[in-house]
Amino acid sequence: MKPKGLLYRIKKDMRKNYSLYLLVLPVFIFYLLFKYKPMYGAIIAFKRYTPTLGIEGSPWVGLENFIRFFNSVYFKRLLKNTLLLSVYSLIFGFPAPIILALLLNEVRNNKFKKLTQTVTYLPHFISLIVVTGMIVNFTMTTGVINDIIVFFGGERSPLLQNPHLYRTIYIISDIWQEVGWGSIIYLAALSGVDSQLYEAAMTDGAGKFKQLIYVTLPSIMPTIIVMLILKIGSLMSIGYEKTILLYNPSTYETADIISSYVYRIGLLEQNWSYSTAIGLFNSVINLILLTITNKLSKRLSETSLW
Repeated sequence: MKPKGLLYRIKKDMRKNYSLYLLVLPVFIFYLLFKYKPMYGAIIAFKRYTPTLGIEGSPWVGLENFIRFFNSVYFKRLLKNTLLLSVYSLIFGFPAPIILALLLNEVRNNKFKKLTQTVTYLPHFISLIVVTGMIVNFTMTTGVINDIIVFFGGERSPLLQNPHLYRTIYIISDIWQEVGWGSIIYLAALSGVDSQLYEAAMTDGAGKFKQLIYVTLPSIMPTIIVMLILKIGSLMSIGYEKTILLYNPSTYETADIISSYVYRIGLLEQNWSYSTAIGLFNSVINLILLTITNKLSKRLSETSLW
């Protein structure tokens, strides 16, 4: 008897598990429409696109838009600012939810633990417009942060107008907004750690700190590594929304990043081909970083995305 083909087996499985396929269908349609279909539009990065001619009718210019960006006076500044913000976020922002999860895992008072979780989760659900409005109000000359500075003998100043303080304000506010939400996945990983490992460690005389080093962290290390790979894979993808709501001409020196520049060039100046080329360059860098990090992780820890 001739063996059944792959297509037959797929059809048979779809008939058997049709309800599961229906559940995944909306997700599939979402990614198809909003992730894969727009990839066709990336072709305008290699053209001089005009809406009247359309994508097919616009003339090819090859790498002209990329070369223009690399030779731009803004290239070094944009790349530097994007990398610095991303690296600072990785250094200070990535460990923050891990530390919070480890601290919450040691809390034995359930009421206090739930209250702390709720308080730290809430900022994630606050609109970005509201968050940036709070930052602007707190950092203005008459804001609460300046009140604290004056209390300790300092002088009032418009903090958000200071280019040297912009990155600090951005990173601290980002950590405040996302630390609680980011700790959820690590708390879930901590809940899966075998309690017998802690009992064995205590039998061997290990205190809390040694239990953390030799039991807790190794148990959740695969989760940490996967999250780190994903973080590095989106290292260049800083959203423009918060930046354009916080920066101003006096802080362009340290605040202007690639995504905010793409916003200005693409939407405000309507230079679609040039902005698409910049965005494509950004995505390629992210892909390279993701691939390298994944390979290094697989080689060093045997944990990887693929």
